[in-house]
Amino acid sequence: MKHNAHGRGRGRIALGAVAAVTGVALTLAGCGSSSGGDDDKAASSIPTGGTDDGTSLTMWSRAPLEKQATNAVTEYNKTHKNQVKLELLPNDDVEGKVGAAVQTGSLPDILAGDVVRVPYWTEQGIFKDLTKQIDSLPEKGDLQSGHIKAGTVDGKEHTLPFVTDISVMVWNKDLYKEAGLDPDKGPTTLQEFEDQAKAVAKLGKKDVAGTYLAGQSGGALVFTLFPMIWGNSEKAINDEGTESLMASDSAKKIYAAYADLAKTPNGLGAGSKEETGATWTAPFQNGKIGVMQYPATAVSALFTTSKFDIGVAPIPGVDGGSSTFLGGDAIGVSKDSKHEAQAWNFLSWLMTEDAQQKVFADNNDTASNLKVLENGYKDADPRTIVANSTIKDGQTPIAVNFNEAFNAAGSPWQLLVQDGVWGDASKVDGDNDAITSTLGQ
Repeated sequence: MKHNAHGRGRGRIALGAVAAVTGVALTLAGCGSSSGGDDDKAASSIPTGGTDDGTSLTMWSRAPLEKQATNAVTEYNKTHKNQVKLELLPNDDVEGKVGAAVQTGSLPDILAGDVVRVPYWTEQGIFKDLTKQIDSLPEKGDLQSGHIKAGTVDGKEHTLPFVTDISVMVWNKDLYKEAGLDPDKGPTTLQEFEDQAKAVAKLGKKDVAGTYLAGQSGGALVFTLFPMIWGNSEKAINDEGTESLMASDSAKKIYAAYADLAKTPNGLGAGSKEETGATWTAPFQNGKIGVMQYPATAVSALFTTSKFDIGVAPIPGVDGGSSTFLGGDAIGVSKDSKHEAQAWNFLSWLMTEDAQQKVFADNNDTASNLKVLENGYKDADPRTIVANSTIKDGQTPIAVNFNEAFNAAGSPWQLLVQDGVWGDASKVDGDNDAITSTLGQ
């Protein structure tokens, strides 16, 4: 997801899950496995808190996360002898840059990357094994675990949360009032979502639609639709990351609801079928959409600039419950680092409540420390607090080939949604089998 996962810049999508990257297997083929060798031995000797001795460290992060990455590095450099030099990589250049560095042994000391890509990177040996250090963190029990699990292979942990982006349900309260809906109550089930979208559609206002869907963006589609499955206490993929479960009865109800809206005048926003993710947040931002799933980081930026009142709630499950997509970026120490102890000093510091407060909460960004999420937003907009509350019920899908199966342009998941919403719904089962086949490659 191009968050482009964290959505910054907001046009290209907010999520760690929306980056569409191809050809990576060849790029990283020489990487090797994630375990063994001198790298693991070096990592095991790192002191619990790392070493702060004035070492110069290098770090790569995705450009869409410039705000968060810059805040983290600036705060660390102000308070430590070690100094981190940050390089921001254009989102579409990340895989090529990392792949080339793998081949030449020139990865930075600290590497942050899209959480849905981290399982593949980890399996390919890009990160050092930090199991001992991560397990010794006093804050480990308070950290959202999705970004740790994403970097766990064969029980060995390699990554920590860097930036957490989440998906929420948003609605235009002004349009809700016009449609006779309660502006303070968003949908709590799939049926309520469809009913409320139809109520806005019936207004018949020029260029206004009930909802919107990024039909050609696999990353946006998992970011927005998976939580409806999770909220129903079901799985989108199996625990091994080898089987898609997106042809279940609940999943088909989701596609059917959107198909019904697509057939309803003004039900589904114009351009939904062709939306690649480049502008998927714009229609709501412009006051043209009644209700839809949205990146929390994108909607928070609208609280003080929007000309209409915005409601925020968790994304409901098909029949109730709620969840969110824990997107964003995870972070680890690269296999090429010669300064493991110093790099770990940065990572371990970033996990502390104090750092999470100063770097994230105080800047209206989502912290990864659950205590900070609970206690560190007393002066924040109440809607930010609502969004943060969804993290405890959120999930991050973990699969080595997730990008190819779901996010990449023309992925089988993207084709499934096209068939389920705008095409021949009888093809959904076969499309789902194609996703499973890709996951198992």
